[in-house]
Parts: sequence; structure tokens; C-alpha cells
Amino acid sequence: MSMSDPLGDMLTRIRNGQTARKSVVSAPASRLRANVLEVLKREGYIRNYSSSEVRPGISELQIELKYHEGAPVISEIHRVSTPGRRVYSGIKELKRVYNGLGIAILSTPRGVLSDNEARVANVGGEVLCQVF
Repeated sequence: MSMSDPLGDMLTRIRNGQTARKSVVSAPASRLRANVLEVLKREGYIRNYSSSEVRPGISELQIELKYHEGAPVISEIHRVSTPGRRVYSGIKELKRVYNGLGIAILSTPRGVLSDNEARVANVGGEVLCQVF
């Protein structure tokens, strides 16, 4: 059976893994997921991630979760743009997440960027998720 929202599935795996205090969670690999994880790593929300091949043609992402003094670094992560309702935002209309304490991850013509990087590059796009 195919998955209708692969990115939402990965975000849920991260959320559930941090609730269960796991150090590593795994998710099926795709280029979009890897790009979102790269933004989370750059912004300091996860330690690292790596890709490993389970069997020929099938890869899996290993996501190392990050904790600070026993508490998860990510307190809230949720999907904004869903397969049934896409949310696009120009750079001027893009709202700050928790007054700049959190980030929004956007899919732009220049790649997957955080909201701060998108403001610097002056590009808007599809708002994939918000992290705090």
C-alpha cells in the first residue's frame, strides 16, 4: 500500500521517537525528506542523519535525535501543507513561527530552505512544516 503523505510520516516518526526518548529513528529515504533533514540539521534541531541501503534500490534514513538536559530539542513539529491542501506563501506574507523562536521549512525554487534563509534569498514557496 502506498503512503499518501511521506513527509508527514517522517515528521510523525520524529515526534514519536522523541516522546519515547529514542536516540535514533528510521524512515524510508527520499530526496525531499533528506533535504528537510538537512535544514533541521543546519538549524540545530537534530544531531545528524545518514542514509543506508536496506536492499538494492531501497534506502532508509537513520535520524539521530537531539536532547538538551534530558528534554527533546523539538517541542513541536507539524505539517502545514498537506496533500489535500497545499499552502503557498510569498516572502512578504510569511509569518514568523513563535515570534522567530521556531522555523518554517519551505520548498522554494532555490531548494528546501528555512524561513530565515528564504527571507535572505527573497523567495517564497510551499510551506512544508513548522518546527519549534
